[in-house]
Amino acid sequence: MPYALLALGILLVLVAANAHAPRHDAVLVAPSFFLGWLTIEMAPHVLVLWAAATATVASFGGLDGWAGWTGLALAILGMAGVAATLAASHRTVVTLRDSGAPLDLDPEGGPRYPRSHLVVPQLCLIPRKGVRVERNIVYREDGRLRLKLDVFRPAGERSGDLRPGLMQIHGGAWVIGDKREQGLPLLNHMAVQGWVGFNVNYRLSPRATWPEHLIDLKHFVAWYKEHAEEYGADPDFLCVTGGSAGGHLTAMVALTANLPEFQPGFEDADTSVQGAVPFYGVYNLFEAGPWPRPMGATHLLERMVVKQPFAENPEAYAKASPVTYIREDAPPFFVIHGSRDSLIPVAEARRFVAGLRDVSTSPVIYAEMKGAQHAFDVFPSYRTARVIEGVERYLTGLHRQYRQGAAPAVPGEVTQSLGEPSVG
Repeated sequence: MPYALLALGILLVLVAANAHAPRHDAVLVAPSFFLGWLTIEMAPHVLVLWAAATATVASFGGLDGWAGWTGLALAILGMAGVAATLAASHRTVVTLRDSGAPLDLDPEGGPRYPRSHLVVPQLCLIPRKGVRVERNIVYREDGRLRLKLDVFRPAGERSGDLRPGLMQIHGGAWVIGDKREQGLPLLNHMAVQGWVGFNVNYRLSPRATWPEHLIDLKHFVAWYKEHAEEYGADPDFLCVTGGSAGGHLTAMVALTANLPEFQPGFEDADTSVQGAVPFYGVYNLFEAGPWPRPMGATHLLERMVVKQPFAENPEAYAKASPVTYIREDAPPFFVIHGSRDSLIPVAEARRFVAGLRDVSTSPVIYAEMKGAQHAFDVFPSYRTARVIEGVERYLTGLHRQYRQGAAPAVPGEVTQSLGEPSVG
């Protein structure tokens, strides 16, 4: 048993080290991501499990010898490393400045909320009290193709003005994923705050070939303009959000409004949106930088999504990249990324934000969540709660400016209180 405890201690140290320094090389990137993701975002559960396993092995003679005591020391060190990620998550405070969000700032520039605003929003994966969900509404039908969405809106009868709309695009590397699996904490929270959310499915690869994914989503935007009022939403106000591949598609929807090549058969439809909040997205498929080679040169993109050899068709990957469509009149952006993202390195978000800020006259706000992995918001954690609260304040600010007929505020910043300056 002493050597079993030693092996357990070594394992715990390696897992904790991976959480703080995930691997990006091709062989280990997938296991490093999944292990780090679960360790960081489910840290309380991991700590309880590890403590129980360590205590069990120790109680069966694990401390009989130097190996056992060494294993115990390593196990404690590993648990301390995971506890550090938990502490960082609980220090998350998102502050919006000059974004139009309804914040009351003190003279030091920090948030000064009533105590009620410091309560973590209730996050859940199923409809919460006060939220009405209508599922499997068909928004596009073409032959055997039937694309569906779920609507999240406040329960009860609507009174007064039409509500703002929010489009949620799921991720999954353009090949997997479903509206039932992602964006639920955000949509539930936004519905309680008076928004109408639309969780949208789209065709997936390898059956779908780019840009069919984007075309489907533009069909939804056109559908929204025609049917929003049936669900109590304002057809003239729609924001879009999504994570990972959904973050890429969020940026593409926002930056390619009304481009005929992505609207075959409905070229005259208005597909503009009023704001975009991409989470941990990929924005450049044709240039290296965060990766040793461009994302477009990967097997996934070449064989399953775009289905063209990168070396022979780099222009196809440029046309599939949000950076290609950065423009002066782009809608406001709030870009969110984790600093320990091992699937899409944080440098990808930084260079996209820099490019947007160089060209766009709208606010470009960036939140870099220190210690967060890819897909951190899938779990209803404390960090997720703070980020969702920040997103809601940002989007509410955009809607207030729309209602007042004002132009978006000048570019602002988002800071995350984690004991050191964050990228704003």
